[in-house]
Amino acid sequence: MKGKHGITITFLGTGTSQGVPVIACSCKVCLSNDPRDKRLRCSILIESATTTVVIDIGPDFRYQMLRENVKKLDAVLITHEHKDHVGGLDEVRAFNFIQKKYMDVYCTPHVHKELVQQFSYVFAETKYPGAPELKVHHINSNDPITIGDITFQPIEVLHYKLPVLGFRINNFTYITDANSMKESEMRKIEGSEIFVLNALHYDDHISHYTVQQAIEIMNHVKPKEGIFVHMSHRLGLHEEEQKKLPEFIRFAYDGLKIDI
Repeated sequence: MKGKHGITITFLGTGTSQGVPVIACSCKVCLSNDPRDKRLRCSILIESATTTVVIDIGPDFRYQMLRENVKKLDAVLITHEHKDHVGGLDEVRAFNFIQKKYMDVYCTPHVHKELVQQFSYVFAETKYPGAPELKVHHINSNDPITIGDITFQPIEVLHYKLPVLGFRINNFTYITDANSMKESEMRKIEGSEIFVLNALHYDDHISHYTVQQAIEIMNHVKPKEGIFVHMSHRLGLHEEEQKKLPEFIRFAYDGLKIDI
């Protein structure tokens, strides 16, 4: 049953840029048989009665769409240009073919410029037959955007020195790849009942919140439920680490669904 806003959120991936397990790693997390320790690159699926949107489209996008049996996609929102968040952009070709239209992509002008560099064949004047068809819409951190029947309030955070967008939908806020934010942007989160935030692992990192830093932010915002994403294999085993968190916070896992 959907929540009071009639929207379901599915966590398509909850891992960091390398995913979990990491290639060639033999640590206890990478060898774990617990499905909650298998983490694809970070992305969420947002579904209302009429609208389907993904936030970020990483290298695992094809498998994520197949796993969740997604038959329709109205738009892609991109938080920033790092490959673990845009590497699957080519796969929108399938939706181009099925839906017989371009894919709406929402990002900042800076991210658009980076996409042109990373996917030059997609934006070429003379396009190779079968290349993805995109319609890019520029967004910023000040102005809400509405896609179908869902409104998104962008929130700007910093990933070291790189601006990254998080998004608030009604009482739900999603922020990935951050290690600082301005107080003015923090105010946009206030009142969120569900707050999703990156929590890489326990050691200090140049561009991601640690678990302890993320807990401190959760205690400041005071959502009814806090959810952590973008975890590395260095976090530890899901089952063991979950027991260490405050009662109102949990680690997400791939395939987790929540209603808002």
